[in-house]
Amino acid sequence: MAFYNRVVYKREAKKIFESLDRSNTTCAEISGAFGRGFNFKTFEEFHYPDFDICQDAFRDSGGKLRKFDLVIADQVWEHLERPYAATKNVYKMLNKGGHFYVCVPFYVRYHEFPVDCSRWSARGLKNLMIECGFQEENIFSDQWGNLECARQDCGMKFSKYDSEKNSLENNPKFPIVAWAMGRK
Repeated sequence: MAFYNRVVYKREAKKIFESLDRSNTTCAEISGAFGRGFNFKTFEEFHYPDFDICQDAFRDSGGKLRKFDLVIADQVWEHLERPYAATKNVYKMLNKGGHFYVCVPFYVRYHEFPVDCSRWSARGLKNLMIECGFQEENIFSDQWGNLECARQDCGMKFSKYDSEKNSLENNPKFPIVAWAMGRK
């Protein structure tokens, strides 16, 4: 069973990833494994603290910059102490025409893992990407949420989604989660 606050964005991300030519897409994921199930040409995971996206773009053992067609950051950017530096580093890591997908919570409880630093709305994510080199016309952003989900997530644990009990109706004025996709 999925977390209630993740059902809609996971469905939307699936549509986004499935629209790509996955058989020719090299993919890197920052501190996660969401992209593992999409049959990309290549898929690599980069986890903190071995790889710190805030410090530098990823390089191979010879110091050469690693380049990808898609970089995924799923529920990570809110934990970064330097999200602007990290986003600039992702931009450097993208091949021309490559994509950066980022998804973050907006209205969820504070959750240190290891720190909890920031929140963005869909417009905030778009602004972040613009400030870090992406052209506004090459960015799509959206958000989802509703009061029922927010109420359930105010406890010590994130609530599980029950299709018979929980509404997925969107109230754009009450975002729970936001996501954006930028193309270099």
